[in-house]
Amino acid sequence: MNGDPLAQLRDWHLPDPIQWWPPAPGWWISAAVLLAVLSWVAGVRWRRHRRRGAAARSALRELAELRTAVRADGDTRAYVAALSRLLRRFALARYPREQVAGLTGDAWLAFLDATGGGDGFRHGPGRALADLVYGALHAGDPPPNPDALAELAETWIRANRRHGAPSPRKASGTRVAPETENPPLATR
Repeated sequence: MNGDPLAQLRDWHLPDPIQWWPPAPGWWISAAVLLAVLSWVAGVRWRRHRRRGAAARSALRELAELRTAVRADGDTRAYVAALSRLLRRFALARYPREQVAGLTGDAWLAFLDATGGGDGFRHGPGRALADLVYGALHAGDPPPNPDALAELAETWIRANRRHGAPSPRKASGTRVAPETENPPLATR
């Protein structure tokens, strides 16, 4: 027999270092939950972003249809009336009803200029919105340029695409029916 029992023991050793990969199951679960929450937040933001721009996209589509129609039939008076209705519906979708609904004539043009039209509505081609719609255009006056009107309207719509005006619900403090809160832009 061997006289020293300690001589048979192995020398002490450190355990293998802890590896960072693969992570423990708890980290996998945490990562999956975090990914799900981030995906949900991104989806909500994307939907909100799309909803905000939906009125502008619809208005621009309708404006393109109006341009095509006036080129085909040449009815400038109907074009200007339809363009005026389109701009009013879009303004009602973007601004409080109390601020927009009662505006007519020069006050309507001043509102359009103040909210993104520069000076093109009161002193430019947009003047036809008040003159032609209210019958102030006389027989000897030159007809308005539909392309200049369309460009001005498109500029105004794009300027108001992301307008942060309070909704009618916030302005009045009461709940407004959904159909009056965002009036439809397409009338078909």
